[in-house]
Amino acid sequence: MDEEYDVIVLGTGLKECILSGLLSVDGLKLWKRFRGNDNPPESLGPSKEYNVDMIPKFTMANGALVRVLIHTDVTKYLSFKVVDGSFVYNKGKIYKVPATDVEALKSPLMGLFEKRRARKFFIYVQDFEESDPKSHEGLDLNKVTAREVISKYGLEDDTIDFIGHALALHIDDSYMDKPALDFVKRMKLYAESLARFQGGSPYIYPLYGLGELPQAFARLSAVYGGTYMLNKPHCKVEFDASGKVIGVSSEGETAKCKKVVCDPSYLPGKVKKVGKVARAICIMSHPIPDTNDSHSAQVILPQKQLGRKSDMYLFCCSYAHNVAPQGKYIAFVAAEAETDNPQQELKPGIELLGPVDEMFFDIYDRYVPTNNPEVDNCFISTSYDASTHFENTVTDVLAMYSKITGKVLNLSVDLNAASAATEQQAS
Repeated sequence: MDEEYDVIVLGTGLKECILSGLLSVDGLKLWKRFRGNDNPPESLGPSKEYNVDMIPKFTMANGALVRVLIHTDVTKYLSFKVVDGSFVYNKGKIYKVPATDVEALKSPLMGLFEKRRARKFFIYVQDFEESDPKSHEGLDLNKVTAREVISKYGLEDDTIDFIGHALALHIDDSYMDKPALDFVKRMKLYAESLARFQGGSPYIYPLYGLGELPQAFARLSAVYGGTYMLNKPHCKVEFDASGKVIGVSSEGETAKCKKVVCDPSYLPGKVKKVGKVARAICIMSHPIPDTNDSHSAQVILPQKQLGRKSDMYLFCCSYAHNVAPQGKYIAFVAAEAETDNPQQELKPGIELLGPVDEMFFDIYDRYVPTNNPEVDNCFISTSYDASTHFENTVTDVLAMYSKITGKVLNLSVDLNAASAATEQQAS
């Protein structure tokens, strides 16, 4: 261990592994974590057939994470499958998310006149090209807000709800008063991702769960000369007199380095708590009701529908993605905790699941770094949010990459070139 490295990455969560948490656990480990040492009932099926992601997130088929996977050529270690459905909760019911002008006309979410207005808006978004002023319809999206763009098309509140939260994937309504460019780009990304594999949703998910992603990046790092040290207890980050990192010590040995990358748990004095995420992990013998019998699905419950300050998320995966025994489904209900009774907060989402075989509750704190990496050379990731997609996570990873290297990662990869290899896996 007594060598010098350019960068030491502490932890095996996904963010840390992309840059060199999100570990899958089998059924017995899940049971012991929440139920102690009792053995799980036989009705749940073989423990070894469970791969339960503790912070599950779907990947947008054309999103930043897929571009990172292609850029690093890590796709050769992974197999993906398209997620069956993308849904939104509205007035007590679950609906498929309409993403194009054609789907808008068919959607029961809107009345006849609203469908026409929504169709015009979808066409504007589909035709928008940042480099082509003719497609902007006189709007400078770097200056006008999302609220102003939406008001131009006269959309109703319920329509704005599913567009902003289930299509653009904003976790709250703060986007409404920010420049509209990001909002429109997010909507385009959703539609492009949906079209990529012609599936029922814009999302893909690895076979055997997200635990495959850190493993794949670990292999990639090893191929390029990265050194892995496993089962190192009590890693302590060491600093010099000026407060700059000089290494990491464990079991009486010190590995010297110029920079450290880690999650908040390694440097609690350099982060601050900004919230809590509450989640229910549910094992079921059926898909989520009203999702067209989807073996995998996301349901977003926009904040206004529940009288909350942020959205609630339902995530479902099953034996179809090799994460559970035959006939079993794993569902998560997750939300930012807004009261002193987070378990009660999740009730609206849990009630949508139908009968549940087993349920486990979990709460974890969310942290953000407060240090200046230019001063101490410590690059700390933010904690995972409640969302069930990767877009926010990858944004943090790319920002950290730029801070560490001083470069912007070029993700203008040819997605079509990779489609031939990925399409068979994602089918």
